[in-house]
Amino acid sequence: MSTIKNPHRLIILLAALVAFGPLSIDMYLPSLPLIASDLQAAEGDIQLTISAFLLGLFIGMLFYGPLSDKVGRRPLLLGGIGLYLAASVACFLATSADWLIAARFLQALGAAAASVLARAIVRDLFPLEEAARVLSLMHLVTMIATLMAPLVGGYLILLAGWRSLFVVLFVFATLMLLFSSWKIPETHHGSSRGSSVARVFKSYGLILLQPVAVGYILSMSLTFAGMFAYITASPFVYIGFFDVSPQNYAWLFSLNIGGIILLVSLNARYVTRIGTQKLLTAAAFLAAASGLLLVLAGTTGWGGLPLIVVALLGFVSVTGVVGSNCMASLLSRFPEQAGAAAGIAVACQFGMGALASSLASALHDGTPLPMSLIIGLMGMGALAALLLTRQPVK
Repeated sequence: MSTIKNPHRLIILLAALVAFGPLSIDMYLPSLPLIASDLQAAEGDIQLTISAFLLGLFIGMLFYGPLSDKVGRRPLLLGGIGLYLAASVACFLATSADWLIAARFLQALGAAAASVLARAIVRDLFPLEEAARVLSLMHLVTMIATLMAPLVGGYLILLAGWRSLFVVLFVFATLMLLFSSWKIPETHHGSSRGSSVARVFKSYGLILLQPVAVGYILSMSLTFAGMFAYITASPFVYIGFFDVSPQNYAWLFSLNIGGIILLVSLNARYVTRIGTQKLLTAAAFLAAASGLLLVLAGTTGWGGLPLIVVALLGFVSVTGVVGSNCMASLLSRFPEQAGAAAGIAVACQFGMGALASSLASALHDGTPLPMSLIIGLMGMGALAALLLTRQPVK
């Protein structure tokens, strides 16, 4: 553990670092049509800026984690934020779709450092149960950012145009760089600091050869993937199939975000009393049960829109609890490879989320069935994956 006298004072800063990704994606979404028009580019080309950002996150997360086990958290964290700042300037100055795609990719490489290393720092500073509580609080901030970012982005576009988004992101990153350099010392002083880079990257093999680790990674990734399938398909299911108005869809979407915030808050409050494994198991059971209800509603039509709303609320609400407790449990098993463990876990989350989103798009047929089946399978898979965590570590 680090010798920082009061690491709890860093929680808000670490949570803000985790929010880099959601802010950079969700604040940007309302501006896509305007950017396409302004740069005289096809909407499909501008949509690739989102794909490029997700790809950059995925690649960056795989590299920052194990490298931080070798060279330390602090230099990579500050360097990643610096890269984000430079890329934000490039985004602001973009004059073509190709330029913006490349700049967004670089911006994501920088954001990945904040996302992964903030979680690794939590493992450096806190024991298991306390780490689960802290990660829950960090996830709470992320969800609030996810809820507020599109609204903030929409108003910024109206007031100052789409380039103002990157000014705000630049200011945010500058503040994070200043506070991180001031408040976050080096927290990793383990034996892996003396290892070669190649050996440090072999940590991935060490982690993935352990069924317990695979169980935690799969469980958090499958619930995350189910949420991505929901985000991708729900507008078409609610608005297109059930004829819900866009305004009411926004309320239904906010209902699920509210569910995440509520359960993550309860997890943060009670995890030190009840324990990560009990809360994780209960959340996974709820995800699986909600998934089964969705399959029932999607295949038979029974229950109609109300059952789908309730089932989605149950599934989406537990994603934060599953993610926080799985991450804390995983990191506790690899104190010397916490960076690699965090990197591969978060990268798998985004990778499987992207796959689930693509699958929901490819299978879309205008009915709730594809979304229901995908989320149902993800919920049952997440519960089944926890069976691996019952095995002894090899």
